[in-house]
Amino acid sequence: MAKVMVAMSGGVDSSVAAGLLVEQGHEVVGATLKLWGGTSDSGCCSVSDVEDARRVATQIGIKHFVFNFTEEFEAKVVDPYVTSHSRGETPNPCAECNRHIKFDLLLERAVRLGFDYLATGHYARVVDHRGKIHLARGVDRAKDQSYVLSMLKSWQIKRLMLPVGEYPKTQVREIARGFGFRNADKGDSLEVCFITKTQGRVNFLGERIPLRRAKVVDASTRNELDMDLIFETVTVGQRKGVGTLGDAKRHYVIDKDATSATVVLGAERDLYVRSQRIHNAVFASGEAGPSPEHEILVQGAAHGTAVPAYLDRDTIRYLQPRRRVAPGQLLAFYDDDVVLGSALVKE
Repeated sequence: MAKVMVAMSGGVDSSVAAGLLVEQGHEVVGATLKLWGGTSDSGCCSVSDVEDARRVATQIGIKHFVFNFTEEFEAKVVDPYVTSHSRGETPNPCAECNRHIKFDLLLERAVRLGFDYLATGHYARVVDHRGKIHLARGVDRAKDQSYVLSMLKSWQIKRLMLPVGEYPKTQVREIARGFGFRNADKGDSLEVCFITKTQGRVNFLGERIPLRRAKVVDASTRNELDMDLIFETVTVGQRKGVGTLGDAKRHYVIDKDATSATVVLGAERDLYVRSQRIHNAVFASGEAGPSPEHEILVQGAAHGTAVPAYLDRDTIRYLQPRRRVAPGQLLAFYDDDVVLGSALVKE
């Protein structure tokens, strides 16, 4: 049996992960991260979440610790989130939290303290793929979280245990009820943990960077439009808040330029591209990515559709035109259900 540190968020999934590992006979310790010093109402990183995790740990008879990573979280997740918006990008803070905090700082601490593995409640699996350890999609496709773990490196995956990835969510809740956990029916955390619903993204960013009224241009006529959009808070692909421009047709944000704070509006067809530039690529094998002749699947959102493509160094070439994924977002690469790696969209 192994020594396992379980990252316990206070939610049902990580609670069940801890319970299953104890049931299997592992030496288990729970750890909850204090990441955000401000208020949170997202069901993640709040005081009540720490109490939920502590209660479960007591119930299953394991030690529970709280690690304070607030400074690191601010530097590695919050500050880059704000900077990315100032550049006109659309960041993914949950993926960056996984990259820099949970599977870097926390995992390194677990190893330093003598633990063999770090376990979480993510819906993904660790598998052998062509003789090497990789991540793969969870059994429950509707809850699959392999996308937000796609930046993990080989050494991190080898130290990872994902007990709930083998179960559908409905069964995980049933297991939680069987353990008698009070959080068995607790809802999933869905929002950015450091932005409250009452505060909102505009106010959060406005307290940290100057927000600019966008220069809005119609792609078809190149005419400037009198629209009240904030450059830093609109996203490529966005339709909400854009309106119809008086022509009864749907319009979308199809491009942004940070230098001039320009937002370009166009038709949905204008969003479709055959290729996109990428950067910060990471591959689970620890080696170079697949060859340009090797067809892969590319997914551009947590529960988006994976589409066939080729990876040609710093460019993704789609087999068929697809809607552009916003710069700053994560692209995950797959071979069927197996995660090959990921990269960030550059343009």
